Amino acid sequence: MVSILVVEDNKNLRILMSDRLEMEGYKIFQSENGEKALEVLESNKIDLLITDIMMPTMDGYELIDILRKSGYNVPVLMVTAKDSFEDKEMGFRLGTDDYMVKPININEMILRVSALLRRAQIINENILKIGDIILNSDTLTVDTGEEVYELPKKEFYLLYKLLSYPKKIFTRQQLLDDIWGMDTEVDERTVDSHIKKLRRKFSEREEFKIVTIRGLGYKVERYV
Repeated sequence: MVSILVVEDNKNLRILMSDRLEMEGYKIFQSENGEKALEVLESNKIDLLITDIMMPTMDGYELIDILRKSGYNVPVLMVTAKDSFEDKEMGFRLGTDDYMVKPININEMILRVSALLRRAQIINENILKIGDIILNSDTLTVDTGEEVYELPKKEFYLLYKLLSYPKKIFTRQQLLDDIWGMDTEVDERTVDSHIKKLRRKFSEREEFKIVTIRGLGYKVERYV
């Protein structure tokens, strides 16, 4: 079961967020500030962190800074009333993965949590083997046995995503949300462009084929 830690000093909001997440099947831990959150993280496996910024004792900025400097790479969704560009920039520079401004839409929060978890799975799964082809997410390389391709990050994650779920159809919007993030300014044509580049590089491979689903998006057919 996926475990999520909700860090929020407003008790009512913390309970509301936690209850909604539990309805989605997640295991929930709660903390009222960053200091308490660190105690939870020390003794429990947490897959995703949702945190406020303005909290007593230890705020969200300090919490994220401590986690990233210690090499803790859990996905972080920041939920806060601070909505200026400077506040968002600070959060992203410290290592926040996504950002929501209060008052939040709880259903949107669920969508963002789901997207963050999918992206984290792509990053955390280090090796994917398709016949003789080996994808290594640590080095962003695709080794075909004859040649080693060093791919740009988004291109690699896109290929990794499609190959991880053969025959599953992904819409362009799903791929944008998972690979580029929900707040990205790029549009669906970016996905098409990356698919074209991948096809040029791997069109001769017999192990898989990227298939266009007209009006929807893409899927991969694997033959090994």
